[in-house]
Amino acid sequence: MKLKPKPRAAAGGGDRAFDNAAGDMEAEEENQDLPKKGKPQGRKRASAPDGVVKPVKLSRADLYKPPTNEELNQLKETENLFHSSLLRLQIEELLKEVKLKEKKKQKIDAFLHEINTLLSAVPETPETDLADPSWLPKDVKVPFLQVPFSVKGKFRFLPPAAVTVVGSYLLGTCLKPEINVDVAVTMPRAILQDKDNLNQRYHRKRALYLAHIAQHLSKEKLFGSVRFTYMNSNHLKPILLLQSQGKDEKLVTVRLYACPAPGFFKPSRLYPSKNNVRMAWFLEQGSPGEGAAEPPTPHYNNSILCDTGLESNLLFLAGAGADFPGLRDGVALLKVWLHQRELDKGLGCLNGFMASMLVAYLLAKHKISQGMSGYQVLRSVLQFLATTDLSAAGISLSKDTDSSLPTLADFHQAFEVVFVDPSGLVNLCADMTASKYKQVQFEAKCSMEVLDDRTVDGFQLLLMTPKPLIRTFDHVFHLKHVSKLQGACKKMQLLNELMDRGGNYVAAALPFVTSLLVRGLAERVLLLTHSLPQAPQWPISAEPPKHKDAGHLSFGLLLTPEFAASILEKGPEADRPEAAEFRKFWGEKSELRRFQDSAICEAVVWGAETMCQKRLIPEQIVKHLLWLHADIPESSICYSGAVLESVIRAGREPAGTGEEAVVSIVRSYDDLSRKLWNLEALPLTVTAVQGTHPALRYTDVFPPTPMKPDYSYHVRIKDKESLLPLAQKPCPAYIAPMKVVCHMEGSGQWPQDKEAIKRVKAAFHLRLAELLNQQHELLCRPAATHTDVYKDGYVFRLQVAYHREPQILKEVVTPEGMLKYRDTEESQQLELETLHLPYLTSSLHGLQQQHPAFSGTSRLAKRWVRAQLLSDSLSDECVDLLAASLFLHPAPFTPPSSPQVGFLRFLHLLTAFDWKNSPLIVDLNADLKDADYTEIRNEFVAARLHLPVMFIATPRDKRSSVWTKERPSAQILQRLLVLALESLRALEEQLTDPLGSQEVKVIC
Repeated sequence: MKLKPKPRAAAGGGDRAFDNAAGDMEAEEENQDLPKKGKPQGRKRASAPDGVVKPVKLSRADLYKPPTNEELNQLKETENLFHSSLLRLQIEELLKEVKLKEKKKQKIDAFLHEINTLLSAVPETPETDLADPSWLPKDVKVPFLQVPFSVKGKFRFLPPAAVTVVGSYLLGTCLKPEINVDVAVTMPRAILQDKDNLNQRYHRKRALYLAHIAQHLSKEKLFGSVRFTYMNSNHLKPILLLQSQGKDEKLVTVRLYACPAPGFFKPSRLYPSKNNVRMAWFLEQGSPGEGAAEPPTPHYNNSILCDTGLESNLLFLAGAGADFPGLRDGVALLKVWLHQRELDKGLGCLNGFMASMLVAYLLAKHKISQGMSGYQVLRSVLQFLATTDLSAAGISLSKDTDSSLPTLADFHQAFEVVFVDPSGLVNLCADMTASKYKQVQFEAKCSMEVLDDRTVDGFQLLLMTPKPLIRTFDHVFHLKHVSKLQGACKKMQLLNELMDRGGNYVAAALPFVTSLLVRGLAERVLLLTHSLPQAPQWPISAEPPKHKDAGHLSFGLLLTPEFAASILEKGPEADRPEAAEFRKFWGEKSELRRFQDSAICEAVVWGAETMCQKRLIPEQIVKHLLWLHADIPESSICYSGAVLESVIRAGREPAGTGEEAVVSIVRSYDDLSRKLWNLEALPLTVTAVQGTHPALRYTDVFPPTPMKPDYSYHVRIKDKESLLPLAQKPCPAYIAPMKVVCHMEGSGQWPQDKEAIKRVKAAFHLRLAELLNQQHELLCRPAATHTDVYKDGYVFRLQVAYHREPQILKEVVTPEGMLKYRDTEESQQLELETLHLPYLTSSLHGLQQQHPAFSGTSRLAKRWVRAQLLSDSLSDECVDLLAASLFLHPAPFTPPSSPQVGFLRFLHLLTAFDWKNSPLIVDLNADLKDADYTEIRNEFVAARLHLPVMFIATPRDKRSSVWTKERPSAQILQRLLVLALESLRALEEQLTDPLGSQEVKVIC
């Protein structure tokens, strides 16, 4: 049987038709032998050993030849677009890595040729009723959920009218590692009947057609695997998957699509406004009700029209890609970008075919030109996605001016997202929900910001960093049993949508559930999205998976920090017409309240006292709305927004996670600072008061708790103003002191000898204790190196600092009597305590005000480090800086708004960062400029052998990495990375499995 010739597409191995595949392979095999036999490999010196190539001698004219136009364009493009030549090289290397090699293409062509031969030999079958699959052997099941079972029509199998390779393989955009080749098998016109567009008749015929092919091919030794799956998780569209036998089993997966004969279906019958599923048939009623209007079935109609345009769309893409290598490279990069964000699989995805059509659309609209490179195409597509909302204003590839064709307004009435193909009939985004497109749009905006930022590695962040749902979104919750959506369809009265979706209640209810949650969460969330697992594959002897077997449905919430924790949902005034709608939406939670401006409004108040509980107000909203409007009980929802926070709770009571305790400490510290500033009768004034304890930067895992002495447990010693514990009573609680550095003003009265300075500081400690006691009645205990102040149940340890002391400690007198300055251990330690640590604490204190989740993230990270028994090998300050980098440099993510997702990213940062070849730059207070980034990186490369294995640079520590100078060692760092990788894997498995155990204490 002669095959249809494929369109001329991209040059190369992908450009072959079946009928000449064998000839091409023979010719290429001969050509491959040339380098081994007759082709010269280059000149070599006669005396040189093998493998040493003789240097090429260039004439003076060649050596100083001016660059060509192409080379000038490349240099200009590198300067303007790539920010560096490295990015260009990285992209070129990535494209080489993911594209198919010629040798692999030859094997695939041979496999396709054999499949074509076998398909033409599939035997015919006698005609039977469409509802009677008894002619199939018992070990082959129809890959279709036949509900309702009875359907009119006849079926017989005839060999395919045509077998055509369609899709990315011929276009040269098929990528590794999952190599899929799409083959369209055209069913002969003789087996189709006039009314096959009605009541799933066509869909059942294509399922039977594939079942018979599967039964025949499964006997062949050529195939190691013959299985079914659903096309883009659409239950109406099963496809057949074929894999080779033996060592080439993973080489390629051939996907067989059954499609109708060209021109068989009248397009006018399949417009979005038409009905092709009769309600009486779907509900299995005897006869339709008189005068009953049939609802339109746009998704059903679209699924048929999709099959009619497989070859025409291929020809369209081939024409767009002709003589345009940048298009193929751009599509390849776009596919990698989508794959890393998990946007290319499952129901309602943006798959590779749609990405190719989008690039072709931009080419047709002259938004990209044929001279562009793959990187420029990628940028153009991301820019278009970031600025175009296809859920509000759809686009069309159709140039047909036929007034009878449906308009974009007609498509918008039927679908949430609209992108019409060249025929003007098919909506390529029919299954995509508005929330999924919003996610695509949001990711494109973030990606454009990354590409425009010269201080980050755009290639690594955009194309090499995976963004799974659990690590991308602040809160994630799962619907454990999707069968609950069946009741939701009933509650929401979605019968028409169920008919349109072939009974798939998951696909029918999903758009309504997401819009319900978006309305309820409102400004609390920046983005809400959903994710369904990819449709499973199943053997041809098994029944097809039912809708309830789709796996758990997951939702991701990207929170808005300013509003997410608000306990009040303010509604309209009570006398407004909108008040009734507000009460209906929120149910019994809505109540009338009087506000400070005397307005009486409808309002919802959520119960939450601690910060931990306030962060989970979105959970209360989600569970309330799903139960009220969709009959989904709380027990069916697994909300994993704060599962990890249990490990940083102090005590057994279900109290908060320590944020309130830290606020109390900071408040007491601020009051002490004011008292120190205003002390009278000090010889020198206080110029700065800076805390250095982790609690004062919100990162102490278990902050100190205030302690009031119980006098019945002690004997008071009056002359010393002390309490002595009684022998028969319990030991008093230990109060951890919190260090505060008190800088005194410079003066000529300060001595220049280090020992004398220590004595002056001791005098200041005594004087501070005396004045605080006299002027503020604070209990103080002075010592030579510090003064302890007992205030509000806490102990603050004041340490006086003189700004020139580190410099004096560096003074060294040589044997010749010369004075030199040299870093000493004592001077470095003093600089650390009086300069670096106060700066770090004040910077992180400010960061906490901008990002409330920073505190929980850092505390979880420290808890994990201590649980791995590595706290002696990794300083607290180092962990704080690692956590801070997640908020200051979050790309490709957004800054975390929950401690849980911050901790997951902390583990990922440890494992994914290239500690050997790159410095981690943490731009505290945004003090670094572009030139500083370059300087830090260049100096790091130049001095790498002498620097710590983990190098962290800050604006005041660009060269030495003071917090990691002594630790960790190379061995400890390696151990840390192994533990982080395993912890991340185990945690993400637990958090993404709503039916499994979520006991996180095995890790933290």
